[in-house]
Amino acid sequence: MSESSERKPPVDLGIYSRVAADTSLDPADKIALIVSVVWVLLCVVFLAVVGLGGSEALGGLRFLIVVLAVLLPVALIWIGSIAVKSGRIMREESERLQASMDAMRQIYITQAQLAATTMGPNVERKIDDLVKGQKRAENALAHFATSRVMPEPAPERQVAPPMSPAPVTLQPDAQPDLALGTPEGVYGTPVSTADFITAMNFPETADDRAGFDALRRALADRRAAVLVTASQDVLTLLSQDGIYMDDLTPDRAKTDVWRRFASGERGRTVSGLGGVRDRSSLALSAGRMRQDPLFRDASHHFLRTFDKTLASIADRLSDQELAALTETRTARAFMLLGRVAGIFD
Repeated sequence: MSESSERKPPVDLGIYSRVAADTSLDPADKIALIVSVVWVLLCVVFLAVVGLGGSEALGGLRFLIVVLAVLLPVALIWIGSIAVKSGRIMREESERLQASMDAMRQIYITQAQLAATTMGPNVERKIDDLVKGQKRAENALAHFATSRVMPEPAPERQVAPPMSPAPVTLQPDAQPDLALGTPEGVYGTPVSTADFITAMNFPETADDRAGFDALRRALADRRAAVLVTASQDVLTLLSQDGIYMDDLTPDRAKTDVWRRFASGERGRTVSGLGGVRDRSSLALSAGRMRQDPLFRDASHHFLRTFDKTLASIADRLSDQELAALTETRTARAFMLLGRVAGIFD
């Protein structure tokens, strides 16, 4: 086979392909050539009939003037031809550039539509997975809240002789109950301070037995259960917008500021409690509080409950315990929603 038969046909690139060079004369060049020939013939006929003249005044300049009279019009004709060709080339390049821009715009629109069609099901599937995971967490919390606490077997005590009974002494490191102003038996079993703080942070993982035990004991105290339930509601609603308390790093406020807030102070002195600086979380929370009545009611109920609970226990908590309480997920939700609601202004 010959080399020409083995050569593959060129790929057609459409508007992006190189314009093939045209070896034929351009129409403007043809017109310029015809006009130039006609002008030269007319000049030759004129000079043959009239001649160069008999006057010797100009001398050698006569021949130069004749040459310029013949050639200058020809030069102007070809300059006009070149200008016409340049204008046509510029117009063609402009049309090709416009076609290229239209093609690129169409490709961008097509890719955007294709990406939206492709990513849509994935996003919906992820949202469904998040909702299912949230429902499983709520069911687990409800199960632990309604399950009966099995009492731990008490250690066997040695029975003292009747004549010399051994005195019962309290352990010095025994954990005191959290005084919420409720006597035992009226609102359930009072929860200890350590369990209450742990419950306010909620279990870390599904295997956090200590966290679930503390949460179960907090739910047994009806006054503490109100705050736990309110906190769980707002945390669930915030997670629907992708807002998680573990992602927030608010500025830490001193325990003195929290105590002043618990005592009823408002305004600039307690503005440090609104230490959440995450703009996206603040914007999402503020927008949903304006548009979603359910979220707004749950947030206000949570803020009131946290405020009342903090006011009732702040005086009984040490600085270390109060600092631990303010680091919980519940306290971070209070700082976020409190700043959105403007209670720290």
